[in-house]
Amino acid sequence: MISTCFSPRSRTKAILALLTVVLLALGSPAVYASEFPPTDGEMQGFTLLKERVAAPTVPFKTGEGDEIDLTAFQGKVLIVNFWATWCAPCIKEMPSLDRLKAAFADEEFDVVAINQDRGGKRVAEPFLRDKLGLENLAIYLDEKFTLGRAFKNRGLPATYAIDRQGNVVGGMFGPAEWDSEDAKKLVRFLLAEKAGG
Repeated sequence: MISTCFSPRSRTKAILALLTVVLLALGSPAVYASEFPPTDGEMQGFTLLKERVAAPTVPFKTGEGDEIDLTAFQGKVLIVNFWATWCAPCIKEMPSLDRLKAAFADEEFDVVAINQDRGGKRVAEPFLRDKLGLENLAIYLDEKFTLGRAFKNRGLPATYAIDRQGNVVGGMFGPAEWDSEDAKKLVRFLLAEKAGG
């Protein structure tokens, strides 16, 4: 028996090639890698869904205390991030999320960073503004973890990409450099998708 070792990238290419052959043999339309956002380098831990699904519409709160849900952002590409002040990896990646939002400030794009501290705005706002000195990210709150549970978060940080139609493209558990060129490629891919695509 011959065993072959694949790097993550070559294994993905091999799986996509095999899937294409199988689908063609079954008479189904082929799935090509170019139809999926890039997940290289810093985004290797980002898992793409085979089929996009509608993002949960469970309400959460703005920093002003208003109830909102993710449909309020429809038409924009979103990076939705769940974080808390007690989560060291969250704290480490928050500045990169702030810079990512600034980098795409002129696009139909937003970073929705949702705090999950039980203390809500009283805890989150001074931490984000005073301790971390971040000004681009708006304050959003999920104090009772209802939206986090709807996303089936297994821990923090948890981050999801959502397309313009409000569908989850994929997600990642754990920290990343969200202003890296790899993350920007993922965002650019989703911004370039045609409406309804």
